[in-house]
Amino acid sequence: MTGTFGFPLLPKVPVSTFESPSSGSAVSSGMHFPFPVDAVRRRFPALADGRIFLDNPGGTQVPESVIEAVAAYWTRSCANVGGAFPASRDTDSVVLEARRAVADLLGAPDPHCIVFGASMTALTFHLARSIVETLRPGDEIVTTQLDHDANVAPWRDAEAVGAVVRSAPLRRADATLDTEALVALLRPGKTRLVAVTAASNAVGSVPDLRPVIAAAHAAGAWVFVDGVQSVPHIATDVQALGADFLACSAYKFMGPHVGILYGKREHLEALRPHKVRPAKDTIPHCWETGTLNHEGLAAVAAAVEHIASLGEGTDRRTRILSAMARIGAHETALCARLLAGLATRPWIHVHGIIDPERLHERIATIALTVDGTTPRAVAEHLGAHRIHCWSGDYYAVNVMEALGLAPTGAVRLGIAHYNTAEEIDRTVAALDQLAPSGSG
Repeated sequence: MTGTFGFPLLPKVPVSTFESPSSGSAVSSGMHFPFPVDAVRRRFPALADGRIFLDNPGGTQVPESVIEAVAAYWTRSCANVGGAFPASRDTDSVVLEARRAVADLLGAPDPHCIVFGASMTALTFHLARSIVETLRPGDEIVTTQLDHDANVAPWRDAEAVGAVVRSAPLRRADATLDTEALVALLRPGKTRLVAVTAASNAVGSVPDLRPVIAAAHAAGAWVFVDGVQSVPHIATDVQALGADFLACSAYKFMGPHVGILYGKREHLEALRPHKVRPAKDTIPHCWETGTLNHEGLAAVAAAVEHIASLGEGTDRRTRILSAMARIGAHETALCARLLAGLATRPWIHVHGIIDPERLHERIATIALTVDGTTPRAVAEHLGAHRIHCWSGDYYAVNVMEALGLAPTGAVRLGIAHYNTAEEIDRTVAALDQLAPSGSG
């Protein structure tokens, strides 16, 4: 069965009830979540050989439908946009459908508020260049210690025009953003932009952005949100949030290596993009430098459809919201199981929220260190057990410095919707082999 442009449609996954994998642990025993993880896993070719993918914050695996969307584009629609022939018109439609799919994913009011690029980092630098040009000496930008450097370094370029860049601290005890301290940094008439993450790529903390955005707007500032780690795990509504800009990456939600930027239309129209002269002046095309990754955009739409197929509803946005609730419940249950297992091993230290009553304040991305073993050695040990994870700082430079973990960083285990309780248990068992002598 095929859909628009001949791309394969996903079968609707039957919703079956299964017992929470955290039953008997930190989450209340007997909870049930309607999430068919076994059926979901069958969509992912990479999961068939027994490897455990806990490197998901660095990039997820992709379902077969995403792979097939790329092949279908190359087979039937491979051409540049704007031409007077069928393959080019097909590509026009592929690009538009990708914008519509992402607008549904983010809750954007208009698909033409969606800009595509090489990566979130590239798009942030691109936008920052245009925003910095509007600043005057003495204007201020606020960043945070919780952010990936892709939402810090681009804004520090403002110092070259005499602007002041301030940084809001994180709370070392639980690795969360001190939002009150951030709000205290805002200066009406001076603060022009706040750059803040919606979820930490290092420790999983999810700050409450509503009071931050409200205070920033009251001070006359725009807010740029890094949604790279939040969008795959938390239902996103840019309109309800009030974000002026939000950037994310498709390869973090089962898609290709494509960067995504949402911007309020009035801002995208007011700023001056840097582009070649013949490029269109219309939004969003004027913000997209060079030829887009068309096959990747076909895959972006397929990735959004994968998410939507896990939910219920009469339209794609409703299905996405339903799916994200199911995904969040499943991932939180696995996170609780992992944290409960690590809590009984005093030689393993989790950096971030560990209170089971506060799991709603984090995503299932966990940073840990092991007594007597470097993070790299832990990652190599897990890799030898076919368990994929990352070590180091993952570009969250300020986080590691604030937590006293620089320069070696920590081990990062990140759960996605296709992970299982059995994989969590295998990971904890593998970590047990690193227990210092006499610790048991």
